[in-house]
Amino acid sequence: MVESPAGRELVVGGRRLLNFCSNDYLGLAADPRVTAAFKAGADRWGVGSGASHLVSGHTAAHAELELALAELTGRPRALLFGSGYAANVGTISTLLGERDHVFEDRLNHASLLDGGWLSGAGFEWYAHADTVDLAGRLEAHRSSPRRKLIVSDGTFSMDGDLCPLEPLIALAKRHGAWLMIDDAHGIGVHGAQGCGVVDPARHDCTDVPVLVGTLGKAFGTAGAFVAGSEALVEMLVQRARHYIYTTAMPAALAAATLESLRIARAEEWRRTRLAEHVVRFRQGAAELGLQLLPSRTPIQPLVIGASGPTLELGAALEARGVLVGVIRAPTVPAGTARLRITFSALHQPADVDQLLAALSETARP
Repeated sequence: MVESPAGRELVVGGRRLLNFCSNDYLGLAADPRVTAAFKAGADRWGVGSGASHLVSGHTAAHAELELALAELTGRPRALLFGSGYAANVGTISTLLGERDHVFEDRLNHASLLDGGWLSGAGFEWYAHADTVDLAGRLEAHRSSPRRKLIVSDGTFSMDGDLCPLEPLIALAKRHGAWLMIDDAHGIGVHGAQGCGVVDPARHDCTDVPVLVGTLGKAFGTAGAFVAGSEALVEMLVQRARHYIYTTAMPAALAAATLESLRIARAEEWRRTRLAEHVVRFRQGAAELGLQLLPSRTPIQPLVIGASGPTLELGAALEARGVLVGVIRAPTVPAGTARLRITFSALHQPADVDQLLAALSETARP
């Protein structure tokens, strides 16, 4: 049980540990400016929205946040959801029916997979980031007049690699398919001002018609959004059950996220520091002979294999004052249990060195 706010350190069971298992990539979850905005929002709006968006729960704070997210992503509109899971399942199930086709990367997040299955559409996995495999599956349905949707994470949360965005865009256009990218772990982290993997200076709604982002990772608050064309967002407003039939997020949370978004866009040093930590860690891990997965993101997985040794290694690191994520099946495929090491802009170089020292004592081949 965690007994402290999110940050570079966590108090767990009365012990203060270096935190390398959070998705708070920019270090904004407990930023005093964001906290102050939340308090001011609660003073103005109260702590609950009181209704769904379509009844009376949609306030000026929600509307302002949606405009800001649309501007960040370079899209006509954005629509808030209570969670990334709701955004993904709600969007896919709105867009597709039982006679349509959905093609999903095998390592997609569970919410994307569930959305595809629950939609009732013909569901096909393609091998992870394998556009040749995807092309063959699309070709098999070339004659189908029904809607085809390609779905991929932007940054894969357990491997830390990026989707092959340009080939995905080309394939979608070639086969008359829509492309949906969930940039949960990329928005705020990658691109100019944290615009994400889908750069609005290069890619518009004709390239990536459906873009999803979360607010509970780099932006440090909670909730999610879908950004796209006027027609897409209006369709979701009218038909997405996960939007229509749920209470809107508190307006105070929207106010806090607006401040977080402002900070994330303005303070480029956060993304610069993240990149420096990744380089420092990967260089140090190579010197120790550790084989990391090929990731240039703040997600740095160290695959161990069996669950038992991975759990033991996680406990050994915790005993040395370092907390990392220990990930096992079914979150990752059986036999690929791993340490999911993540970095924050709040970490210091000495923190990275402490992590490497602990790994040298516990994980060195």
